[in-house]
Amino acid sequence: MLTMIGVWFREPTHSGIRMGQWASRLDIERFPVGRIHRHLKSRASANGRVGATAAVYLASILENLTVEVLELARNASKDLKVKRITPRHLQLAIRGDEELDTLIKGTIAGGGVIPHIHKSLINKTTKE
Repeated sequence: MLTMIGVWFREPTHSGIRMGQWASRLDIERFPVGRIHRHLKSRASANGRVGATAAVYLASILENLTVEVLELARNASKDLKVKRITPRHLQLAIRGDEELDTLIKGTIAGGGVIPHIHKSLINKTTKE
């Protein structure tokens, strides 16, 4: 079993490909390698020449990122005691993780803002 940041990834078995308990219930383990390869060829500057393994590698990266973001969003929704993942949970998950925050810079519609109060604004009580 290959693990990375608490998420199970693909492990070859004799009966096929097995993923983690939660991720296997999703249909994210099959990213379209052919479609990714076609889009890579259309965007390539070398006369449409792209290696065959480039699309496989990119599909696995997209899959791992998707599993990671959904796992963090699921944890955020569980903390708020709801079963449905909303854009707010995605926002909390992405902004709460340092690496994902640097990777995903865009605005999430309906995500709201991250709660933060500056230290100088907090009322300090003095003991006399």
